[in-house]
Amino acid sequence: MQSLVDQFLDYISLERGLSPNTRCAYEQDLRAFVRHLEAKKTASLNSVTRKQVLDFLLAQKARGLSANSVSRMFVSIRVLFRYLQQEGLLGQNITEAMDSPRLWKILPDTLSPREVDRLLASSPGDKPASVRNRTILETFYATGLRVSELAELTIDNLHFDAGYLRCIGKGRKERIVPFSAGAANLLRQYLETVRPGWAKDSGVRCVFVTRTGRPLSRKTLWKMVKAHALKAGIAKSVSPHTLRHSFASHLLANGAPLRVIQEMLGHADIATTQIYTHVDSARLKSVHEQFHPRA
Repeated sequence: MQSLVDQFLDYISLERGLSPNTRCAYEQDLRAFVRHLEAKKTASLNSVTRKQVLDFLLAQKARGLSANSVSRMFVSIRVLFRYLQQEGLLGQNITEAMDSPRLWKILPDTLSPREVDRLLASSPGDKPASVRNRTILETFYATGLRVSELAELTIDNLHFDAGYLRCIGKGRKERIVPFSAGAANLLRQYLETVRPGWAKDSGVRCVFVTRTGRPLSRKTLWKMVKAHALKAGIAKSVSPHTLRHSFASHLLANGAPLRVIQEMLGHADIATTQIYTHVDSARLKSVHEQFHPRA
């Protein structure tokens, strides 16, 4: 089985010309799959069943792998089996009729409005770091920005008079996102009282900086949100993306159209935004009670 995987890896790198990083990703996934099969005493890839593929994927999910990682593993296995069948090395491609199983499709983590309040209150006081961190948390929740978008947000992107900011999202696409009066007040306070004392270099245009005036990295922002979630006593795993999900879910719960939420999140496809319709069970229940004749 290992030799067939090696043959496939040579094919995608030498004949298909895929990048070393892509080859490495396929190799990592397929080596793990073969090790799983060998541990189960599977004789060859020709004897692999659909149940064995599914068992492997569920085992990866149980190990704590993300939904995206498990889905990527499934794609790697499908591509391998397709190649082997085309080369006459596999009698039947048992993955051909398999859809990507729904078992690992997880809904995004969200915070309740009360948990958001606790998180936003976790950085009190007038110390410069407290003001900056409070502003970051409020901006994340007020705009739904990705962590990379907040890290790259510049002073020139803020339009206080109009009440919106411009950000550069995936694919370097620019979009406009409104922000609340509360976020605007905190941003003004931070920009007037904290940032000037830290950002001595006028060439640094990023809104959020360190004490030494350097732009905050995505990793630092991620750690900061984690730390404040623990401080707020929130048991869930909280990251900047959790605040993005909460932003979208709470907008939907309060009646915002899905298309508008799509624009604010910067999703290219409405299908990506539609996952939030599954999160908002409370809104579905209220609509049912309001309009169903037997509710």
